[in-house]
Amino acid sequence: MKRIRVAGLVEMNGGYVLMHRKNVKPTPNSTKPYGEYYVFPGGGLEENETYEEGVAREVYEEFGIKVEVKEQIFTRKINDETFEYIYKCEYVSGILGTGTGPEFSNNPKYKDRGEYIPEIVSKNDIKNIRLLPEEFAKQLL
Repeated sequence: MKRIRVAGLVEMNGGYVLMHRKNVKPTPNSTKPYGEYYVFPGGGLEENETYEEGVAREVYEEFGIKVEVKEQIFTRKINDETFEYIYKCEYVSGILGTGTGPEFSNNPKYKDRGEYIPEIVSKNDIKNIRLLPEEFAKQLL
C-alpha cells in the first residue's frame, strides 16, 4: 500500500519553522531516526485529502499556525511504499507553539518518541543542526 507523507517549508521571522525532536529512543527493527534532530512539519495524508490540504492541516496541528501552501519543492522516495513531498508555504496567521496534534496529547503511544519542540531556526543556523531529510536540508544551505 502506497503511503504519502507531506511536509511544509515555512519561513517565519528570518528562519524556518521546524520541529525539534529530542531524546528520541531507537526502536527494534526501525529505520526511523533517533537521538536529536529537526524535521519539517508534516505527516501522512488522510483519506480523500489533497497534498496541499494535508500540508496545511499538519502545519496547523503541529504548530498552531495557518499557512498558504504554495508549490511543491522536493520529492523523495523513502522506500518502495512511502513517498514524501515538501511544499513551500507562506505564514498566514496563528501563534507558533499552540499546536494540538497527537504528539502533544500525552498519549502513551508517543511516550518513547521523545520531545516535540516547535522552533524557528535561523537560516544561518541550518548548517549547525541535524535537519532531516538530509537530501532536502542540503538544498537550504
